[in-house]
Amino acid sequence: MGVKGLQYFMETCCADTCVPVDLKQMAVDHVKAHPDRTATVVVDGMACLRYWYRCQAWVHGGQWQEYMHILQEFVDAFSAAGILLVFFFDGTVEDQKRSEWVKRRLRVNQDIARIFQHIKTHGQQPNSRDLFCLPSGLATFSRFALKSLGQETRCSVREGDYEISNYALSHNCMGILGQDTDFVIYNTVPYLSINKLCLTNMTTVLFSRERLCQGLKLHMTDLPLLACLLGNDVVSEQQMQRLRNSALASFRKKHRQVQGDKVYAVADFINVHHPSTGATFGLSSLSLVEEEKEALEKGIRIYLLPGQTSPWLESSRLVPESVCLMGKFVPGDILQAALEKHTRAECFLVYNVLYDGVVECSNTLEDEDEVELPPQAVLYLPVRERIYGLLLPLQPDCSGQTVSVKEWFVFPGNPLKEPTRVTPKPLNNLKGPPDLMALWFRTDPEVKAVQTSTLLDVFDLYEFTEELKRFDSPLIAVMCLVTYIAIQTPVVDPRAVQLGSLFVRGLTYLIAANSACGFPFPMGELMPWKTFDGLLFHSKYLQAHSGCPKEELLEGNSSGMSLFMSVRELVLEACRRRGVPIHSRPRRLQHRDARPVEADDLHRERGHQLHHSTRQEFRQQPRASAHYQHGYRPRHPKRGRYHLAPRWPQSQN
Repeated sequence: MGVKGLQYFMETCCADTCVPVDLKQMAVDHVKAHPDRTATVVVDGMACLRYWYRCQAWVHGGQWQEYMHILQEFVDAFSAAGILLVFFFDGTVEDQKRSEWVKRRLRVNQDIARIFQHIKTHGQQPNSRDLFCLPSGLATFSRFALKSLGQETRCSVREGDYEISNYALSHNCMGILGQDTDFVIYNTVPYLSINKLCLTNMTTVLFSRERLCQGLKLHMTDLPLLACLLGNDVVSEQQMQRLRNSALASFRKKHRQVQGDKVYAVADFINVHHPSTGATFGLSSLSLVEEEKEALEKGIRIYLLPGQTSPWLESSRLVPESVCLMGKFVPGDILQAALEKHTRAECFLVYNVLYDGVVECSNTLEDEDEVELPPQAVLYLPVRERIYGLLLPLQPDCSGQTVSVKEWFVFPGNPLKEPTRVTPKPLNNLKGPPDLMALWFRTDPEVKAVQTSTLLDVFDLYEFTEELKRFDSPLIAVMCLVTYIAIQTPVVDPRAVQLGSLFVRGLTYLIAANSACGFPFPMGELMPWKTFDGLLFHSKYLQAHSGCPKEELLEGNSSGMSLFMSVRELVLEACRRRGVPIHSRPRRLQHRDARPVEADDLHRERGHQLHHSTRQEFRQQPRASAHYQHGYRPRHPKRGRYHLAPRWPQSQN
């Protein structure tokens, strides 16, 4: 998120650092200056997610086809302006930023709790953008979405801001598009604001580091120290509190109090102690305690790109790259292939497991008060254990050391004080250790069949390999997740919000399994825009709970009835074989006025009652009464009808 308070300072206290720019003209000027290059903008994909996801509905799990249309419009606008885009997404969270990552994830958990409270109180999604949560897995699926649109998309193997800044500088790009003041601090190409971007006329704001230096009377090489003294993701505000207080006290003795004086004071502090003004070298001139010096040295180094130095450091060596902790367990060819696919954003999770055995999963729309439906991190744990079992050795090595994966997974109740260690587990039907070399590098038809059956084994559907051959890949993806969820949670809280998020998050593990198994299915066929629509799911969910017949659920599509029944029977049969018979028990809406219930009425009038009464459980028969311990068993005096949710106009039936 950048330097504490710097964005506000530049926009409010030093407005001449915010330069309105016309991107079309910038592109023309860039090509004139560099005739052998196309004007290229490097896009910080993580910073653009909120800008991109402008779909009105978000709480239901995501309007993925509409989102694809928005991304296409974004790409087309830059293409029409003669600008090439290169997208970067974070592929890892470095240890030095873990504590800040945890703080943010816990804050988002609080936001999600307020979102669910709003839903229970009002029966509708919050309208305020302040009470908003991106659909689960949006960052992951956006990578694949942009690749499917023909865009160069990359996934970082270290700190994303560093890789973006280095790529942009080394490729002489026109600018970086994002929303992170770290791009002001890096000595790289111009930093352009995604929040200020207007696609209709292709204008935005350029945050000028040159003008910032002029206003603060600093050298460009002083900016990393400024960032660390103000506080960033590596050096906390608390660590530098003593120095800032001292700087502010000195500054206010010489100047009257002004808005933004904290930044001015820190800049003045740097000028007074600058190496060029005295004999003492670098940080030694600042009279630091040892902890402060170590923190500042570490913080300054993260901003130094290859070949750059800092006058504040005695040695401007770069921050060492992390060590491949799993190297002795993983063949070199496998690790190299995983690295290449990771950096090209062609796989998910696999490289992180193989390289250092650390994976993370951000927030999901999950209700902290939910007691029957487990968090997705818990629900899909067996899937991840099997994926790890495919990638890593299951037996201890000669020294007796066993392999485990460290998981930083966010869910309600997890304080994230330390990672959870997960031990790889074998597949149920695989004979002997998995042959990754064959799964990943061989292309003969026999291996293709093994890839498919291995992926199905990850989701406990190995014995249905033959039956599933007659279905298309997106439908197989749906059946894998629906069957798995039904088996794992025989008593399901059917609140569509959480189930939608659960399904979409499950798709991320499906593409991870697909990556680990050598891509038996085309990755593009497993994406949410091929398998899921949030509003449509919500609408059909309400219809099903009103007791409407299958023909009505399918909107009179007789050709789809056979397919629907085939999928339904396969899911039910898979559950029966696992000893989990599934019983559909609609919980019908109870409406005080005993009149037909419309979808709009639900949003306006039902309020928190919707939380209790619009539910359909998939349950084991012996536990049929357990679900009602926390509420009432509703009676429905008159079954209502529901309007279908509006579809995205370009969606397929």
